[in-house]
Amino acid sequence: MLLIHLVVLALVQGITEFLPISSSAHLILAPGALGVEDQGPLIDVMAHAGSLVAVLVYFWRDILAVARGKLALLTGKITPGGRIALLVAVSMPPVFIVAGALYAFDLVDALRSPAVIAAATLIFALPLWLADRYGKQTGTLETMSFKDAALIGIAQLFALIPGASRSGVTMTAGRALGLKRSESARFSMLMAIPVIAAFALVSVIDLARADEAGAALHDGLVVAGLSFLAAWAAIAAMMKLVDRIGFLPFVIYRIGLGVVLIGLVML
Repeated sequence: MLLIHLVVLALVQGITEFLPISSSAHLILAPGALGVEDQGPLIDVMAHAGSLVAVLVYFWRDILAVARGKLALLTGKITPGGRIALLVAVSMPPVFIVAGALYAFDLVDALRSPAVIAAATLIFALPLWLADRYGKQTGTLETMSFKDAALIGIAQLFALIPGASRSGVTMTAGRALGLKRSESARFSMLMAIPVIAAFALVSVIDLARADEAGAALHDGLVVAGLSFLAAWAAIAAMMKLVDRIGFLPFVIYRIGLGVVLIGLVML
């Protein structure tokens, strides 16, 4: 792919990964806007890998606390960091099981269509607004229950639909359960770490099996590096502004994008 195409894909991924507007939807739509062929799911996941590094760097204090907490768990002691690790672990099984089934039966590409994206973009905008408008602003990760973590994990299943947005559905669930905006965003981003890591691992395995793995890996590494820079900036802005601006701007954006996509699909 041309360098300009890789730059655009990286910026799209980095900026949209942790915003509730669906990075996958934008990555699927980007090739059409650029007039090039779909970059495929492997380049998509390499772009996600750059975002993974960004969230690890930004939340390094949480990551360090979680790592220490895991060691403490081995001794039977539950620290605040260990509890966060358990909350994330409880939220993971649904998406890993269903995503694994989709991959095993080669159904990953089945949902990659503008019609699906348009519908999901619109449909999942309303719950995000309702949860943010009427959800309580009292919950934190320290007060969050394991039941709540499991419910957010179930909600994450909708993220397998391009256009739904992984961060969008998990933040929606978090707000509906009473988490503060910044806390729902924080938990959503921590949940992203094992999910993106798993998808990145699958992409590396597939690249190793591909006939042109070297070329694809080179493009993927360029995208990953640029995606890291864009994602770090997006995370920093999100965490500073979300409590102040809420999720309404993202809801409006999703509605506008969905309407445009429906228009394109009907042409």
